Amino acid sequence: MHPILAQGRLLAMYVGMWVLVGGLLGAILATQADQPWWGAALAALPLAVVYGFICLSAWYVARGMPLGATGAVRLTATTVSASVISGAGWVVVGRLWIGALASRGVLTGGARDAAVQTLIFGIGVLLYLLSIAVSYLLATFEASRAAERRALQVQVFAREAELRSLRSQVDPHFLFNSLQSISALTTADPGGARRMCLLLAEFLRESLTLGAETGITLARELKLVEGFLAVERVRFGGRLQVDISSNGAEAFIVPPLLLQPIVENAVTHGVAHVLEGGTIRIQASRRGSHLVIVVENPCDPDRPRGRGAGVGLANVRARLAALHGTEARMHTVEEGGVWRVELALPGSDE
Repeated sequence: MHPILAQGRLLAMYVGMWVLVGGLLGAILATQADQPWWGAALAALPLAVVYGFICLSAWYVARGMPLGATGAVRLTATTVSASVISGAGWVVVGRLWIGALASRGVLTGGARDAAVQTLIFGIGVLLYLLSIAVSYLLATFEASRAAERRALQVQVFAREAELRSLRSQVDPHFLFNSLQSISALTTADPGGARRMCLLLAEFLRESLTLGAETGITLARELKLVEGFLAVERVRFGGRLQVDISSNGAEAFIVPPLLLQPIVENAVTHGVAHVLEGGTIRIQASRRGSHLVIVVENPCDPDRPRGRGAGVGLANVRARLAALHGTEARMHTVEEGGVWRVELALPGSDE
């Protein structure tokens, strides 16, 4: 279906434009054919609207002969032929309509003169050529928008692939560390190893459920973090303490498993290297339209720097960049025996 016919507002505007053309045609009939103004208007307005619908066929001519794929000779011959045929058809309709009005005394005999018919034919050819030109402009604009949509889809698909790749790195990294912990507990604390296996299974089940979603509430993300820390408490006992506060930001939407690599880093490269252990603090708050999350943990400045340290943090940074670009940021700092990670990302409530 023609795009103008598919939208009532566009159709009304299009008909209104041809009513204006009818007014100009009526003025020509009144002056050139010496007709009364009211009779000329009555003849020209319906005639112009009818020709407006005839000119809609120019859209299909333009669609059937794309500019880049049609030779100049064929393009010229087709457009001229279509214009002549449409103009001739308009003359036939005009003769019948003007003849009907003249027979009722609305118009005088001069309205049917050959000069008037020739003038109507010439105007019809020009208007149809103009319609074809406008149709080509619309077709070019439509093709440009379609290309933009395809380019945007390619970008979206690429971003989704990147996010899936980054997301797939989280579980193996965490699972490897957890299995190492379970292995260490099997001889020293078999009961603890069994509890850790059960908690790990529950955590992985929940992480798989949430990981299938594109976004979850901060409340669900924090609950997942608590499940992870419950696994780690089996190994660290009282050395690992947790302080979590969300300050009314629970409804913010965040990527699933965004905090888990940060908290895992806080345990593996923070609390694990401090003899007396310490507290992992997670604080979330609203700052305008942004969600700010701060994760702090004690750390030993003289701790060994493992080759794998920073993998989880790099993953989080890459995911934020892929999702929000420069609108999100991640800042890390170590000061006074405390490691601090601050996230700021735009978001909305559930």
